[in-house]
Amino acid sequence: MTQFPPDVYALIDAAVAEDQTFNDPTTQAVVPPEIQGTGMLRAKAVGVLAGVDVAIAVFQRVDPTLDVKAILQDGAPLSPGDDIAVVRGSAAGILRAERIALNFMQRMSGIASDTNRYVQAVDGLKARIVDTRKTVPGHRYLDKYSVRMGGGYNHRLNLADGILIKDNHIQANRFREMGLKDVIQLALARASHTIKVEVEVETMDQVKEALEAGAHIIMLDNMSVPEMADAMKVIGGRAIVEASGGITYDTVRAVAETGVDLISIGGLTHSVDALDISLDLEFDQSFDLLVGGAHGEPS
Repeated sequence: MTQFPPDVYALIDAAVAEDQTFNDPTTQAVVPPEIQGTGMLRAKAVGVLAGVDVAIAVFQRVDPTLDVKAILQDGAPLSPGDDIAVVRGSAAGILRAERIALNFMQRMSGIASDTNRYVQAVDGLKARIVDTRKTVPGHRYLDKYSVRMGGGYNHRLNLADGILIKDNHIQANRFREMGLKDVIQLALARASHTIKVEVEVETMDQVKEALEAGAHIIMLDNMSVPEMADAMKVIGGRAIVEASGGITYDTVRAVAETGVDLISIGGLTHSVDALDISLDLEFDQSFDLLVGGAHGEPS
C-alpha cells in the first residue's frame, strides 16, 4: 500500500470529522453491530484509477477491524463493472466510511482520467502534459499524485519549488524602473544553483527579452498556435518552453505540434469531473441464523 505524507492522513482525519463518522444515528439505529458484510468498490465508467490506497486508509481509519484489499492498482485502466477493491467486516463500519472513501477515489480517478485523455491526445510528440497549482486547498498532494497516475507530470508542488516570474512580479518592480530583462537577471543572481528561473511572456518582444536575460524556462502564455510556432523558431532550443493558458482537449495536439516541451493545463485539477465509482454491499447470509431469522428476535 502507498505510504502518503502526514498531511494526507491529516486530510483523511479532517474528512472523517467533517462527516461525523462516529456519530451516525442512521447506522446506529438500523444496522446492528453484529451484521457482517462484503463491499465491492466497482467502476461504473471508463477511466483511469487513482486513490485506491487512500480509500483503503479511510476504511481502516473508520474501523481498523475491516479487511480491505486492492484488486487493481492506481494507474490501471477502468471499464464499467471492473472490481477495484473489496472490503469485508462490520457492515456498520463499511457504511460509515463509504462516502468519504468514494469522495476521495472518485475525485482522484477523475483527475487521472482527464489527464490521460490529454496524454493520449499528444501521443508520439515530445510535449509533456503538466498540472498547475490550481488545486483544492489541502488536496495539493493528492491532486498532483492523480495527475501522475494519469500519465502526466507535475509542475511546481508549491512556491518553494522554483522561480516563476509573472506579470504581477514585473509590475511590482516598475517603480524601480526595472523591465522584464532586469527582473529575470535579478532572479538569476539571487537564485540557488538548484533552482530554475521561469518567466511568463505574452509577446514576441518579451520572448526575445527573456532569451537575452538567460531565463531557463519560457512560458508562452495565452498565445495562438501560429504565435507559438514563431516563438519556437526564435527560441531555437536555447530554453525549455512551456505553453499555457486556454489550452483545451481540442487544441492540445496542435499546440504540441509546435514543438513545445511542456503544456500546462489548470483544468486538470481546478475543474474536475469525478469518475463514477460505487460500493456494492452484500450482507452475510449467516446473519439470519445469528439473529434468529429475518424478522425474529435473537434466540
